[in-house]
Amino acid sequence: MQTTDKTAREIFNDVMANPQRVPFGFGNKAVLVNVDPQKAYTRTDLFKTAYETDPKQLEYTNQLARGFREKGWPVVWTHVAFLDSAEDAGVWGTRTDTPDSLQNIKYGSERAEFDERCEIDRSRDVIYTKRMPSAFFETPLQSLLVWHQIDTVIITGGSTSGCIRATAVESLSRGYRTIVPMECVADKHESYHYANLTDLHLKYADVLPVANVLEWLNGNT
Repeated sequence: MQTTDKTAREIFNDVMANPQRVPFGFGNKAVLVNVDPQKAYTRTDLFKTAYETDPKQLEYTNQLARGFREKGWPVVWTHVAFLDSAEDAGVWGTRTDTPDSLQNIKYGSERAEFDERCEIDRSRDVIYTKRMPSAFFETPLQSLLVWHQIDTVIITGGSTSGCIRATAVESLSRGYRTIVPMECVADKHESYHYANLTDLHLKYADVLPVANVLEWLNGNT
């Protein structure tokens, strides 16, 4: 095992500066999967479970969503919510039991609501409730992608070390080119955030500036 005195952010910057890294690249048609931009995780003024990395994260996400809709490509929003009994949280909901615990994000609660800054077009965007980290797990996402003949999955949201990572790993495992716009994902601590961005970029996804993703989106006809 290699050791270093560098921070996770410094290691990430070193990896991103490596021109020898071969990207997976974009395909022909993409889906935008916005993972859990709900108040429990975005409203730092309301909930201690929330976090913010880039203050323009949701602004960039909305910009991507507008571009996808213009092309007629699918835009997906996920959020987590559980039954009052929390039985649908399974083992994942057994470590703690406080008002801030995962399994206590209940259907219809403020914590389960999407952040009001999200520009969701409810007449055409797809909304899934998920109960586990990956946006693919026990949701119709795979069927949606098959219907739209998608080959590229672009992922935003949080957390980088949790649901973003899980979704990205499963996306690649299902054969999709996987893109993570770095300004569009967030985590509780910069160490987790940058360590997981590094690992994602080295193994499972292309981690790119959102400007690069927007450039591809706007140039794809």
